Amino acid sequence: MRSVRLDEALEARLEEAARLSGEPVSNIIRQALEERCEHILGRRLAPRLADVTGVVRSHGGQARRTGEAFIDTLRSRSKAGM
Repeated sequence: MRSVRLDEALEARLEEAARLSGEPVSNIIRQALEERCEHILGRRLAPRLADVTGVVRSHGGQARRTGEAFIDTLRSRSKAGM
């Protein structure tokens, strides 16, 4: 369990929001925390890619010569005047 100190102005706003929404203060606090955590943690790349990470399977060896292929492409473009 956590304890949070609020200044008087924020406490008053929280109480008014609870009164207007008809929700308990604790629900408003929990929802605000969930939204803030999602905002911060949702930006991380690993969780966003978790459903596709490790899904692709290959027989290997496909990327071994990509550097050479890239250089060959640059050379051919250079010769062509691109």
